[in-house]
Amino acid sequence: MNISFEGKRVLVTGAGQGIGRDLALRLAKYGATVIALSRTKKHLDTLTQEDPRILSVVADLRDWDASRKAIENVLPVDLLVNNAAIASLSPFLDVKPEDVDLLMDVNVKGIVNASQVVAKNIIERKCGGSIVNVSSQASQAALKDHAIYCASKGAVDALTKVMALELGPRNIRVNTVNPTVVLTEMGRLGWSDPNKAQSMISKIPLGRFAEVDEVVDAIVYLLSDKSSMVNGVALPVDGGFLAT
Repeated sequence: MNISFEGKRVLVTGAGQGIGRDLALRLAKYGATVIALSRTKKHLDTLTQEDPRILSVVADLRDWDASRKAIENVLPVDLLVNNAAIASLSPFLDVKPEDVDLLMDVNVKGIVNASQVVAKNIIERKCGGSIVNVSSQASQAALKDHAIYCASKGAVDALTKVMALELGPRNIRVNTVNPTVVLTEMGRLGWSDPNKAQSMISKIPLGRFAEVDEVVDAIVYLLSDKSSMVNGVALPVDGGFLAT
């Protein structure tokens, strides 16, 4: 499938590491002007060293006003990937209010904020566009010690459906990808215990975790015109975890 993003400006949040970083590099390879947003400058510096065509923006999505202004300063944006997210794991009975605030601020409010800015700009320019929100299998399945993370990703899925409903008539498609454990650097570290890993892998019919490229492939598809009639879906990249 020949996909090109020539002439498109794409904003990727959480682009300093993991899925976001690989996605930024892939989109640049496909001809997009990529705007990489992260709160950590050193991660963006190494990214732009790897591909100097990528533009970088340092912003903390927990700061509504500052991050909103930072995104407004790089408009126009044609395509948006809300990839930035954070996880804080603990048993439900030990959840603290600051845990709830942190995860909801980044994982949900950050999407609302960035998407509002980009969608309004697309509507003003009457050009159409696509937004992909990176969710998780945790939005649809209970995972031990993931109470607030699961809740935040469930909110992402519901938010995405409403965005698809309201923005679809403006020719803006909105979808999610919902990965299982992804073998990013952090993913490999977090699931390095064979017993812990096997407990999850045993529930995945394909018998393995996802590679970063496999998630990037799905995001690229949903951003592209090849998915021009796909709107409001949650696309599992989970080897069948949610099917069982």
